[in-house]
Amino acid sequence: MTARRRWQFYGSVQGVGFRYYARAAALHLGLTGWVANNWDGSVTLEAQGRPADLDALVPLILQSNRWAQIDRTETADLPTLEREYGFDVKSGE
Repeated sequence: MTARRRWQFYGSVQGVGFRYYARAAALHLGLTGWVANNWDGSVTLEAQGRPADLDALVPLILQSNRWAQIDRTETADLPTLEREYGFDVKSGE
C-alpha cells in the first residue's frame, strides 16, 4: 500500500540544512516527493511511499539534523501521485 503525506514545519527550519537532511532521509527510506522553503520561514515536505516509512521520516530527519528546531508541525494525508520518481529539493514556494 502506498500513501502520501504533507508536513509543514515551523521553527528554526531554514538555513540549517533541513531540506538536504530531509532528502537524504527520504531517499534512505525509499520515498518519493519534494521539500521546499516557504516565504514565511516554514518548510513544506511532501513524501510518498509505505505508511511505515512515512512514519519514520520525520524522526530520521531530526535524528540526523541537530541544528533544526521544530516548534510546530501541520500534517495532512494527500492522494497519491502516479509516475513520481525521486525526491526533489525545491528552492521555495
